[in-house]
Amino acid sequence: MTLLLTRTPVHPAQALHRSRQRGIALMIVLVLVLVSALLALWGFRSSALNEALVGNDADYLRAFEAAQALIQDAELDISGKRPDGKDCLPSPTDAAICRTDKDGVWFIDEQQLLGPLINRLSAKNPPCEQGICLKRTGVQDFWNDKAMLDAMTADGVAARYGQFTGATTGDASNPILANRNAGEGGWYWVEILQYDGEGVGGGVVKSDQIDKLALRLHPNLVYRITAIARGRKPNTQVVLQSTYARQTTTD
Repeated sequence: MTLLLTRTPVHPAQALHRSRQRGIALMIVLVLVLVSALLALWGFRSSALNEALVGNDADYLRAFEAAQALIQDAELDISGKRPDGKDCLPSPTDAAICRTDKDGVWFIDEQQLLGPLINRLSAKNPPCEQGICLKRTGVQDFWNDKAMLDAMTADGVAARYGQFTGATTGDASNPILANRNAGEGGWYWVEILQYDGEGVGGGVVKSDQIDKLALRLHPNLVYRITAIARGRKPNTQVVLQSTYARQTTTD
């Protein structure tokens, strides 16, 4: 039995048309692959950007909460209170707590002690010791000057969270407050501002003395607190300030 194979001749025009069809199909496939790759890359970049934004927001909020806690700790330090609101009692293991070590500086409770405190702080550069400072002169935003900020955050110049109140940080607390590495974590400073006034409010309501709010300051000082907290990301930093008046309990 003999098989006879025959071949149908292809016209040159038909061969060229088929070749063009295959070329167009390949081009379409390449375009689709390129578009798919671009869409995947865009999705990846969008996801990475969203993750970075969420991470930055979370880090800022963490630093903001730490700065608020530092402000509250400074107020307790000024008023001589413990975190539970009770009077600050000396610690048998840490003389810094409640500022019982009178070799250091402390928030004075007698007007006649103001002069020696000012003299002691004036001899410092910057004029701060253990978080207690004289009123700053000149440029106030020292946190925008790296050299000044480095000097202000040095050991013995700034105060750390719980250093003088005994406030502790646990595993569930803000990690920034527990970080005491050089240049990291958070600090606070309290400026001593002399106050000379009989009361506030009379100029708004009436001029009668009875309508004024007596601040009952003893000694006549108010305090400006500056707290700085640095987040875990290099560029995260929060600065908060408040003014605090320590009033006496007697009229």
